[in-house]
Amino acid sequence: MNEDKIIHIDTEFIKLEALLKLAGVVMTGGEAKHIIQMGFVRVNGNICTERGKKLRPDDVVLFNGQTFTVK
Repeated sequence: MNEDKIIHIDTEFIKLEALLKLAGVVMTGGEAKHIIQMGFVRVNGNICTERGKKLRPDDVVLFNGQTFTVK
């Protein structure tokens, strides 16, 4: 089941690993690093292995059946 969530930021960007922690899908940066490097996360439809990837408003992250849109 695909669950859509909006992640609101008040800065120019948020790094991918920080978004995963903010969204509550990982507990630590180490856990985020691992799932990103294993290729389990998509950004705007493409597999992303860059944990420091800068996400800006309207970027869409897909992980474990959940969709997160940055606003």
